[in-house]
Amino acid sequence: MSIASSIGNNLTTNGVFTSSAVNNTSVTNVTDFPSVPSSGTLKLLSTQTASSSASLDFTSGIDSTYDSYVFKYINIHPSSVAQLTVNFRDGGSNFDATKTTTAFNPYHNENDSGAAVDYRAAWDLKQLTSDQIIAQELGNGNDESASGYLILFDPSSTTYIKNFIGTTEYYQTFGATGSFGVHYAGYCNVTAAIDGVRFKMSSGNIDAGTIKMYGVV
Repeated sequence: MSIASSIGNNLTTNGVFTSSAVNNTSVTNVTDFPSVPSSGTLKLLSTQTASSSASLDFTSGIDSTYDSYVFKYINIHPSSVAQLTVNFRDGGSNFDATKTTTAFNPYHNENDSGAAVDYRAAWDLKQLTSDQIIAQELGNGNDESASGYLILFDPSSTTYIKNFIGTTEYYQTFGATGSFGVHYAGYCNVTAAIDGVRFKMSSGNIDAGTIKMYGVV
C-alpha cells in the first residue's frame, strides 16, 4: 500500500511522472560522466628535452595504438649554425628509411630587404635515405630558435607508404637574417612499419629545446 501511495504522489493528474520522481534529469544533478575522448584529441606520450644532445630520438610508443602521431618541437636551439633535420627508422637500428619529399620556404628579412616564397628543390629527397631538412641555417644566437610540428600518418601499416607533413618557423642567420619558414611533406617509401623518429642538427648538437610526441585519438 505504501509503495502504491509513493508512486501515486509522483504522478500528475494526467498519469505522467513528475520531474522529481526521476534522478539525474539535468546536468546539474548528474554526478558523473563517462570519459569519452572526442575525435582529434592529442594524447601526450613522451617528452624529450635537449641538453647538448647529439639527437633527440623517439624509439618507443610508435605503434598501432594510434593511426597518426604529432611531434611538436619547441625552441630548438643549436650549438652552432646548422640545419635542423628529421629521419625515420623502419625496423632496423638506423634512421635511414627511403624517402621522397618536397619543401618550400617563405621568408621575410628582418631589415625588410626582401620577402618571397621559394621552392627548395635542393632540399627535396628523391628516393634517398638521407636526413630531411626542416630548418636551414638555424641561428644559434642566445634568442634564436626553431619551433614547429611534424605529423606522421599510420606508421604501423605494413601495406602502405608512410606519409608525413610538417612546418617549421625559425630564425635564419645566413646572409640576411629574419623570419623563415619551411613547409615540407613526403613519404617513407617502405611497407615496413616506421618505429622511430630522430631529430638532429646537420652538425653540432641540439643545445636546448623540447620535443613532445602525441598520439591522435
